[in-house]
Amino acid sequence: MINEATIQFVQEHREDDVRALALQTRRDGEIDLPWALDQIQGWQTARRKLPSWAAIDGLVYPPHLSMEQCSSEQTAIYKCGVVERLPQECRKTLVDLTGGFGVDFAFMARSFKVAFYVERQEQLCESARHNFPLLGLDHGTVIHGEAEDFLENINPNPASTLLYLDPARRDSNKARTYAIADCTPNVLELLELLFKAADHILLKLSPMLDWHKAVNDLGERVTEVHIVSTANECKELLILMSAGHTGEPVIHCVNDDQRLVYKPSENDLNPVIATSDEAAFLYEPNAPIMKAGCFGLITQRYPVKALAIDSHLFISNEDIIDFPGRRFKIIAVTTMNKKELSHTLAGITRANVATRNYPMTAQQLRQRLHLQDGGDHYIFGTTATTGQRLLYLCQKL
Repeated sequence: MINEATIQFVQEHREDDVRALALQTRRDGEIDLPWALDQIQGWQTARRKLPSWAAIDGLVYPPHLSMEQCSSEQTAIYKCGVVERLPQECRKTLVDLTGGFGVDFAFMARSFKVAFYVERQEQLCESARHNFPLLGLDHGTVIHGEAEDFLENINPNPASTLLYLDPARRDSNKARTYAIADCTPNVLELLELLFKAADHILLKLSPMLDWHKAVNDLGERVTEVHIVSTANECKELLILMSAGHTGEPVIHCVNDDQRLVYKPSENDLNPVIATSDEAAFLYEPNAPIMKAGCFGLITQRYPVKALAIDSHLFISNEDIIDFPGRRFKIIAVTTMNKKELSHTLAGITRANVATRNYPMTAQQLRQRLHLQDGGDHYIFGTTATTGQRLLYLCQKL
């Protein structure tokens, strides 16, 4: 039990710098300082990552690593949308086999009549037992144990059950891992056992993992692949599998409100290449599209053309407001010729510089152009299909 002095300390200092508190607070035995610092740091993380949870008094937060690994509120809500598209008869029982801090469980469980949270760490189970009633989850059952043991001992109804797994992506030395086989538990070894328990399985995997490899490893039962980004940063790779599925999966590229949905067979052509570097607008696909590699599809779905096969930048004379990425108004196009550069960059001292298929890094190009970082101008260094090195001076729309 945590004493009143410790709880009061957390309440009084939860806005303070955790490192400073650790150094300055006297360890007199009355305050459980390690626990208090976890609560302060956890609440500060939740305020940014889980705002609706941070607004609830009395929640117990886990140590920093679990807070770092847990889903954000935004991505947890997205998972709710994924599972709510399943037929209602498939959403009677949720089993989260890798409970963790319980964020995904807490959000998804509201769509199910019965919900089991399974977690191997007793400390996290204790936090879940304390937190779930505060979160209004009276139908959530907390089970301390291994995922494999739970699967061996349940009497499942596969047709009405969804299994959720977020395998731990660190090895015994706490180093990061990405491949499915290197995570704990190893889903590839458990697949047949998992499908005996449920007809639908949702996996959360590392955003660093190649989705093509994930689909190849998991097999033909993969029905959906979701590459999920927030603020143009890939956060999660979600894989939905369904028993009996044999067709190609549907790929969802998601960046906040930007969505692109397609099947791999729709992306079987190379992108249409621009025959001229002259255009009014430049487009940069968002992070999930970059990861998906569906560049041919972009030129099929939108009136744009690729600057080159490997540049992953697109141009058009149309302002395409719903383009899934960033839009720029092209001010000028120049080579690295000194006279051209001097004229094009006259009066510009700062710019946001990026390179795509270019022999310099962004930093090297910025130094070469004698520019500081930032400002309202954007410069893209790229290579046209003719092999010519070009700089696009733009303003963001």
